[in-house]
Amino acid sequence: MKKSLGIHHITAIVGDPQENINFYAGVLGLRLVKQTVNFDDPGTYHLYFGNESGGPGTIMTFFPWEHAYQGRIGAGQVGSIPFAVPEGAFSFWKERLTAKEIPFTIEVRFGEESILFDDPHGLHLEKIERAHGENSALEMDGITTKTAIKGFAGAVLLSAVPHRTAHLLENVMGLENLGQDGDYLRFKAASDIGNIIDIKLTPVGRSMMGTGTVHHIAWRALDDADMDSWKGHIDSTGFQSTAVLDRNYFKSIYFREEGGILFEIATDPPGFTADEPIDALGEKLMLPEWLEEKRTEIENVLKPITIHPNDRGQ
Repeated sequence: MKKSLGIHHITAIVGDPQENINFYAGVLGLRLVKQTVNFDDPGTYHLYFGNESGGPGTIMTFFPWEHAYQGRIGAGQVGSIPFAVPEGAFSFWKERLTAKEIPFTIEVRFGEESILFDDPHGLHLEKIERAHGENSALEMDGITTKTAIKGFAGAVLLSAVPHRTAHLLENVMGLENLGQDGDYLRFKAASDIGNIIDIKLTPVGRSMMGTGTVHHIAWRALDDADMDSWKGHIDSTGFQSTAVLDRNYFKSIYFREEGGILFEIATDPPGFTADEPIDALGEKLMLPEWLEEKRTEIENVLKPITIHPNDRGQ
């Protein structure tokens, strides 16, 4: 059986792009590793945040749709996005969120404490202490390598048919079933980051795509050959995946699982240094070759944003 390494990236819909940058870089301390556009909608930014290099398992991406309707988090979506921080970092993050006037609560799942809070556009986020996974090298505005976000701890999935989603994770994606705690099932992928997936079992209301909701969750493929293997595997199990699409920084396929959640599988390479050196990641708008001739038109449509040195982990 093929076994997924875990999360590659998670993509969400938000509102104002400057607010998005100010929060994820300025408050959470993630690095803006790429500013580009939605290849399917070039009049919209596609902003990528992660660790110092935007490594797989650390990448949070956004489509800022400033005038979109507010979405509703519910069945068929990622309900909450937990970030992993080093052990002993909780007190720092409680103090930082308090200082930034960001309300939070504490929840316990599977014996782990989690700090729950929302971003400015309504996305549900968490901080969980995890021993596994390399510490981030980023340091900025009081955040150090001992407190910085490592990447994803995992994801909390809201499914219209939880046990069918659970069957997919275990029997198609190859995650290990770790058991049940209250109304959550827990699964573990093979990597040491972005690897813990919880499925909420109790019914939730229907979702509505819009600002403050997750668009899709992407899983890792090691390379092009592994992608081809995953596509054959997914298709052979009765799911209908897309053709392999070139997203410049990875190649990917998409399919929708039975609980309504849009899944992507994305390759680790070539990564975000494909068109920028690592020390210049996120400095300017990058476009694929086939959109470069429309740069002026695109830049005239996009809302101007201000990039500060800290937004790029400097």
